Amino acid sequence: MSVPSDGCSALTAYLLVTHGSPDVRPQLAIAQLAQRIHQRSHALIGTAVLECAPLPLHEQIRRFSQQATDRGIFQVQIVPLFLLPGVHVMEDVPREVEEARHLTTADLTLTAHLGSHAALKALLAQRSPKLADARILLSHGSRRPDGNVPVEKLAQQLDMLPAYWSVSPSLETRVQEGVSRGVRAIEIVPYFLFSGGITDAIAQSVDRLSQQFPTVDLHLAAPLDESNELANLVMNLMIERVLT
Repeated sequence: MSVPSDGCSALTAYLLVTHGSPDVRPQLAIAQLAQRIHQRSHALIGTAVLECAPLPLHEQIRRFSQQATDRGIFQVQIVPLFLLPGVHVMEDVPREVEEARHLTTADLTLTAHLGSHAALKALLAQRSPKLADARILLSHGSRRPDGNVPVEKLAQQLDMLPAYWSVSPSLETRVQEGVSRGVRAIEIVPYFLFSGGITDAIAQSVDRLSQQFPTVDLHLAAPLDESNELANLVMNLMIERVLT
């Protein structure tokens, strides 16, 4: 078996799966990330989305698997680029992979989700030096029981307070808590892969909170976005974290 220096197998094709969005920016970012990984690994890299696509995920997997087998590649690895172990990671993606297994001769395997990788801590730490009086790790949030525990653990490790866009405690609640303690500067770190509609809404919320609480300086960091560091993390996930 040929194994490039990055550790990815030349006899395995890799399909990066994201949530999907009507906003074009996340899909452009994942395409750029896939291209970056391909250039470094020389492996066949594809992208697919769980939602907001004309075809269901299992059909996207089938089509990519056909591309792989046409090239003589019969190992296809599905890599879910999700940060939280919510319903999509625990139920939706595995179900679609299982359905796709009945539609292809390729051997499909599923990796752990991106948010389970320990290196995310270091990546987030690099993006948020300890310059503010308080720091908030803002995640989308999950309604699944214990779905937010990884965010709470990560925030604790990074000396941040967890907040969520879709569940409590909200960003506004955390900012209000900081103001009541006399905090003068708060760093807000979005725990999101790519810029899109939600990160735009977060920026608008931060502007509104800055007007509501003029005594505190609110700074909004960028989401993870496509980068060499994120590519390294995804490639490590591809190599090390196969589940089934």
